[in-house]
Amino acid sequence: MFKKVSNHSGWGKSLLFLPLIFIPQIIAVIVMMASGFDMNNLGSDKIDLESMIILEYTMIFVMIIMLWAFMKYIDKEPLVDIGLQIKGRLKDFNFGLVIGLLIMGFAYFFLLLINEIVFVEIDFDLQKILLSIILFTGVSIFEEIIFRGYVLKNLLESFNPYVALFISSLFFSLIHGANPNVTLLGLSNIFLAGIFLGASYVFTKNLWFPIALHFSWNFFQAMFGFKVSGLDSYSIIKFDIIENNYINGGEFGFESSILSLIIIIIFTIIIWKYFKSTVEKPI
Repeated sequence: MFKKVSNHSGWGKSLLFLPLIFIPQIIAVIVMMASGFDMNNLGSDKIDLESMIILEYTMIFVMIIMLWAFMKYIDKEPLVDIGLQIKGRLKDFNFGLVIGLLIMGFAYFFLLLINEIVFVEIDFDLQKILLSIILFTGVSIFEEIIFRGYVLKNLLESFNPYVALFISSLFFSLIHGANPNVTLLGLSNIFLAGIFLGASYVFTKNLWFPIALHFSWNFFQAMFGFKVSGLDSYSIIKFDIIENNYINGGEFGFESSILSLIIIIIFTIIIWKYFKSTVEKPI
């Protein structure tokens, strides 16, 4: 199914790059402090949209420079080769958006139906919706260009896709280990989400589907009232949790639920089979 890999430098490039992913965060915090921002807004589990947007896009700016340097001087490839080619990718992009909406819509109404959550109110704020779109777009771009665009890309040069996905997803879950109210199940689900997000990349070497899926997962998760990886953001729908448990995910949110585990596994299989069938020559 997959061709034999023989380039043993890929894992080395990934390991060299991974420790550097904290540099954009450090620089972004320094820039914000120098600009007089109240850093207390970043120290709780409640997301301040304006502050987080500035932080996220400063990180993206620094990360793009780092990636350009790595691709030019170490990989000897143009930056776009991490998977940013746009030709013919609109269908994949839209597919990713739809999957996230369907999953979060189903999760909300299913938990409502079995009385795991209780509807409270609708809070429609167009400005906050637009700010949320900007924020979660930045989050999805930042994390996908790192973990799928560079790390997974290079791991695929050294290992078969299953091993490469496992390693990249493990690192992806570990960076969420300090999130508020994190649980073992939550980290396990984020690990599986790394495979979920990376499945298409194995076949396409393109980032637009995982970027769209990552954005859609986070954005609609927030809009339907769930916490996003333990972080509380603006939501259109407000609900209360009757009792924190592994069905509703508790304080970490949907990603710490058994329901999330089942859904991620099912959709990973669907995505894998779909992209396997649409690509004539898998990697």
